[in-house]
Amino acid sequence: MVTETLSTRRLTNQTMALILAGGRGSRLHHLTNTRAKPAVYFGGKFRIIDFALSNCINSGIRKIGVVTQYKSHSLLRHLQAGWSFLRNQFNEFLDFLPAQQRIDEVHWYRGTADSVFQNLDIIKEHHPKYILILAGDHVYKMDYAKLILDHVTHNKPVTISCLPVKQSEASAYGIMSVDQEGVVTKFVEKPKEPELMPGSSDMCLASMGIYIFDAEFLYKVLKDDEALRDSAHDFGHDIIPSLVKQGLAYAHDFSKSCVSNRGKQLIYWRDVGTVDSFWSANMDLASVTPDLDVYDQDWPIWTYQTQLPPAKYVQDMNGNSSILRNSVMSAGVIVSGSSICSCVLFNNVRVHSFCFVNEVVAFPDVIIHRGCRLTKVIIDRGCELPRNLVAGENYEDDSRRFYRSEGGVTLITRKMLEELKLKEPWLFEGFENYRHKD
Repeated sequence: MVTETLSTRRLTNQTMALILAGGRGSRLHHLTNTRAKPAVYFGGKFRIIDFALSNCINSGIRKIGVVTQYKSHSLLRHLQAGWSFLRNQFNEFLDFLPAQQRIDEVHWYRGTADSVFQNLDIIKEHHPKYILILAGDHVYKMDYAKLILDHVTHNKPVTISCLPVKQSEASAYGIMSVDQEGVVTKFVEKPKEPELMPGSSDMCLASMGIYIFDAEFLYKVLKDDEALRDSAHDFGHDIIPSLVKQGLAYAHDFSKSCVSNRGKQLIYWRDVGTVDSFWSANMDLASVTPDLDVYDQDWPIWTYQTQLPPAKYVQDMNGNSSILRNSVMSAGVIVSGSSICSCVLFNNVRVHSFCFVNEVVAFPDVIIHRGCRLTKVIIDRGCELPRNLVAGENYEDDSRRFYRSEGGVTLITRKMLEELKLKEPWLFEGFENYRHKD
């Protein structure tokens, strides 16, 4: 056991992780209008990227590059504030790798593989033996050390982490076929008709977008791909399918490295790339026994948060107490005599008297004024809802005023509220007078 631990520690010391955090995140609609998808708030106090970063730290990987491109300001600000504890003198670092046109003055990052290729000179300076490629927009807990050990044991130049997904959802992923020895025999990126796993009637084997490469092999592969004019320079579309055809890819079963909720032992991994999946994953955290255990002290999720006073629950204007059920409340939250059920309220959220707030995700600094009724709603940072606003109850009203998803989740942003004030000014009558007094 001691020998295995020392061997694993050596492997993680020889590994550099690259977190691809530059995607547009368009499926989250207005939540990514001003921020990159990995910077979107999640779970009451975190950002989505905190999960991949925490997995690295907890796994013993402390050489990390974060590749950014679109709307990266809030992401970089978060990383600088919360992840600056790594020490260069101990050969630890968190390096920011924004698109800089390092290869020429024509192209920004053209695909996920190109984003790594354009930073090869920086990567090579650190002399990694293995390179771990991660997506920055998934929520899960994984021991990457076990993945690296599995990669080395099976002696293939690339290993792909995978897990079963329902066929109805499989078209959003790269779908794989694997032989009895774990070698990937087929890989199709986002197929229209996903192939089922052998012996299953509704499950497909999906790539998690997590790859571990032998470093020297990756350098050569990326150089060869750069020379191909018809390539999209993307791991899922080009690099991985090509290597699979050559029989060079091994499949790592996520169940071997997943850090599960100790009470449920479930294999938890979520692509929170749509409004509905994002809302659902947050609602799980508000349940009695969540599938994702963020209270596990053995595998903590690290983040940055401002210093704020504790959450506080007081009576309403008539002396009636607040009602709280199955909800996540962060620092600085104040609830004044309202009903809060199955909600995730981030830092500094204020809920005034006589409100009914059910299945709501409220980002930091949201103010919900007196008499609001909200059901199945996501509220973006800094929104201030006027008195007696009703959202989540009427499809036509919600669709006209805000954004309503296919799954019935209503999304409210500051821009939407500004536009609503112009279209329905009577909702905001007296707003300026009571907004700071309610």
